[in-house]
Formats: sequence, structure tokens, C-alpha cells
Amino acid sequence: MTAYRTHLANDLSLALAGRRVQLAGWVARVRDLGGIHFFDLRDSGGLVQVVVDPESVPAASGLRMEYCVSVEGTVRARPEGTENPELETGELEVAADQVEILSRSAPLPFMIDDRTEADEQIRLRYRYLDLRRPRMSANLRARSACIRAIRETLDGMGFLDVETPTLVNSTPEGARDFLVPSRLRPGQFYALPQSPQLFKQLLMVSGVERYYQIARCYRDEDTRADRQVEFTQLDLEGSFWDREDVLATVERVVAEVVRRLRGVELSLPLPRLTHSESLARYGTDKPDLRFGMEIGDLSSVFEGTGFRGFGGVLGRGGVVRGINAGPRGFSRAELDRLVDRAKALGAAGLVWAVVQPDGSLRSPVAKFLDSGEIGGTVRVLGASPGDVLLLVADREKIAAGVLGALRLDLGQPPGHDALRFVWVVDFPVFEQTEAGDLAPSHHPFTAPVSVDEMRERPADAVAHAYDLVLNGSELGSGSVRIHDPDIQRSVFEILGISAEEAESRFGWFLEGLRYGTPPHAGFAVGIDRLVSILRDEPSIREVIPFPKTQSGADPLTTAPTRVATAHLAELGIDLTPATKASLGDEAGG
Repeated sequence: MTAYRTHLANDLSLALAGRRVQLAGWVARVRDLGGIHFFDLRDSGGLVQVVVDPESVPAASGLRMEYCVSVEGTVRARPEGTENPELETGELEVAADQVEILSRSAPLPFMIDDRTEADEQIRLRYRYLDLRRPRMSANLRARSACIRAIRETLDGMGFLDVETPTLVNSTPEGARDFLVPSRLRPGQFYALPQSPQLFKQLLMVSGVERYYQIARCYRDEDTRADRQVEFTQLDLEGSFWDREDVLATVERVVAEVVRRLRGVELSLPLPRLTHSESLARYGTDKPDLRFGMEIGDLSSVFEGTGFRGFGGVLGRGGVVRGINAGPRGFSRAELDRLVDRAKALGAAGLVWAVVQPDGSLRSPVAKFLDSGEIGGTVRVLGASPGDVLLLVADREKIAAGVLGALRLDLGQPPGHDALRFVWVVDFPVFEQTEAGDLAPSHHPFTAPVSVDEMRERPADAVAHAYDLVLNGSELGSGSVRIHDPDIQRSVFEILGISAEEAESRFGWFLEGLRYGTPPHAGFAVGIDRLVSILRDEPSIREVIPFPKTQSGADPLTTAPTRVATAHLAELGIDLTPATKASLGDEAGG
């Protein structure tokens, strides 16, 4: 195969018994049994046991863990009773007559195996060692297989793989931009793209009717288990498309990825929920469908109730909603902790009730409820004796959000053995900020279902927008785009973006829309998130070769770091006195 090997470890089988082979890799483990040395050789294909007599092969006596070595020898069956059924090559071994140490290893900061879990900071500092571990190596292979499946599927559908710029103008897409100063234009900055959104739309103008890209994107926002400041997404767009074209295309891609990584055939088309249905039934626009515990609307049950805790809320236009948590052996202290959790999530309170064998309720508020209200609650929530019911009376948004969070707390499975995809469609065009202003629900280039509705009642307008959700995690978003410059200007006006500001920030894009722009639509899928779920990893950091920590730092390269004052001066940048003081150096670097 190469100058150093004829086979990878997992290429070996008993069919090659008696055959001379050359292997190369790393020493995973060394054992000395009565003068005969055994060591496990690990390469990108797997692991194989090597047997060597150090008296005839002197180099074997000096082997240590993670030494990089080359081995020549003969394949043979292991002696009866010494086979290792947990190893793919567990029935054979290589009897070596030549061992060459290609490179020695310093003492290891942690063991290179999956049985020892080192601190993440140490793992990231020595990521090149961490990636030798079987689990991490398998994750990298899965990521490569995912991208290969994407490319082969879209290439077969006639898409063009087109690269877009990574030094762009700053545009609002819901997060802060990473800025790059220009040396040739002091005081001016590029931005790293949060997505290729505007460029892929211009590719539709240019006649590239089917585009895709495995795109690197950047968002200056707080990181978490499923988010990084730099990430990779599948970005695609199609001309003369509507929503159905996008959904069908994405489904084909995702189904092929799932088939290759999990060996599961998805049933297509995938199920759908409208945005309003998702909020009403699951309290979130990222519903986890692997379990039930749907939210029930109890407002009509308590219409005219004498219980002031519910009646007062309904009188102010609020709602009463509830979930059936099923049979639970909760103590009173555990139920009280659920009340505290609901308050921490923003609710004024939480009512709990346990269904008794006779259909009555054991609850602090049971004495305030009549038999019709009790029976209606049990009926709507599909309750049986022993079930714990949790009720929230509040504004609709708060009730949905609190019960949605409690639903996940009590029912969400810990892993990803099951895969439940769902499309969430018909998002609002705009959402209201805490200040009462309108902001794009997705981004300002999303087409409304009704232009007239958007202009007359923007807060109620529905968008041609859709998300793909897997096991309660958003994999990606997309929409039908605005291809009419007049409609695009209307969106900017509703958002309070003046014509002058729109021209300053998006003039180059708006100009492009004036030249026969076809109807078009697209989508983006987070590759890191998709692979992490399919690999049942708790964090996307486990499937990214060189990720950042949750603080955005890189323990391997120590980025971000200070830059010399002379370099900053060349770029026309000076640090504030406060920043210099925080760095402990008045010179600034």
C-alpha cells in the first residue's frame, strides 16, 4: 500500500495465514510473557497483536506505548484458547522478525484508550493524541463518511459545489460578527461569514440553479454543548424551487447520511408540524418526539372556575395548560422542587396533582376544584390512577415554555438510540424582542406567505420558513427567499432599517435582485450537530477535529492571544486603557 506497509490491521484475516506482511502504526500496549514480547499495533484500520522474540529482534525490547513503529512478519492463527472475540483481528497475530522504531514518544499526558476519560482541557491541549483514541478516530471517520454521503448525493442530483468568500461585509444574522481589520484600508473591517446566505442567493441570480457547499461559518456568540464559534454546515440553494423542493432534497441527503452512519432506513417523507402546533403540543419549536407527555389545553375546562388562581389568569387573557407526567413515586419534597423549577423558568407557580384510584385528585388545590373541572382535567390529559399532572396558568408563551421544559426534564431519553426527525414549518416572519420591536424570526431575506398580511399585520405574518429537528435538536433552517426587491424593501421598513442603511449594508445585494432574479429557496444543515447525534455524542466538540472550549479558547494553540503593538498599529488599531490594564501591560502586547 505504501513504502511502510502492505496492509492495514483490519485487512488481516486467517485467509492470509502464512503470508508475509508489513505493518506500520503505533504501539498501543506492550506485554512481556516469559521472554516473548507481545504488543498491540494500532493504525487507522484497527488493532492487531504482534508477537516478537527480543533476542532475535533487539528493537522489540525498547518499545514503549505510542512509539511509532514498522513491523514485518508472518500472519498466523493465535494458539487455541488465546483468541480475543472483542477484537476484529482477535483470531490471528503477526509473528514479527523485523521491528523498526520510526519515532519515539514522550511520556503520555493520558492513556490512549477509551477506558480512561481525561479532563477535557487536557484532551484539547493534546488533541493530536486524543484523536488516536478509538472512539475519537471513529468519530472522525463518521464525519468524513457524512460529508462523502452529502457530496455524492447532491452531485448525483446535478448540484454544483461552489465556494463563497470568507472575508465579507458585516450583515445582521442574529449574532455578532467576527471582524477582520484591513491593513490596506485602515479603520475598515471585513467580517467572517455567519453563513453564505447572500452569496448563494446571488448565485441563483447568476444562473447556478443548484448550489451546495460544505461551508465554514463563524458567529461571535457564547458556546455550549451543541454550539461553537466556528462550525461547518451543508449549505444548499435551488432556483425555481418552493418549500416542497427543498424538503424533498434535504430528506434525500439526510436519509443517505443516516443509512451510512447508522444503518437505518428512514421512512420518507418525514413528519411535519406547524410552528404553532409544535408550541401548543410540546412547548418548543424543537420538539423531541421520542416520547409523549404532550401539553394539553385546559382553558375551556376551567372557564368560569371558582379557583381564583386559574380564573384570574383566564380573565386577563391567559391560559391553563398541563402535562401528564405518568405514574411517578414523587415525594412531597420532589413535587415542591418541580414548583421551584417552574418558577425559575418564569411561571408564577405550578399546580401538581396525583390521580387517585377513585378518579379524584390529591393536590394542594383540589378543594377549590369542582367535580367537572377534576373530570375534565383527567380526560384532557388522558390520566390514569397514579399519574402525576402538572398544570401552569399564565400567559400562553410562558405556560408553553415552562411545560415544554418540564416535559424534557421528566421524559427526554439520555441517549440517541432512537431517531425521530420532524419538520417544523410555517414560522412567523417576525418575532417580538423584549423591547417590543420586531426582529426576523429566521433572517430578513425570508419570503412571507402573504405579502399583504405582512404589510398590514406584520406581527401575525407567516413565513415560508422551516426547520429540521432531530430528537429535540435543531439540525438546520431554511426558507423560500424574497426575490422581489420591493418586497425586500418592505421587510427592511418593517424592521426599522432605513432606505439609506439598507443601501449602505445591502446595496450590492439589492442591486443584484433587480436583474431577473428567479424564485429560489434553500437550507443549511449543521454537520457537527448531525454527526454528534448520529454518533450518540453529548457534545459537538467530540466530532470536531480541533474544537474550542465553551469559553471560545483553544488549549492547543492558546488562541485567542495578544498581538504585538506594532502589528496593531499597522492595522490602525489601539487598545483602550482599560483593555491594556486588564492585560497587565500598558504597551498592549
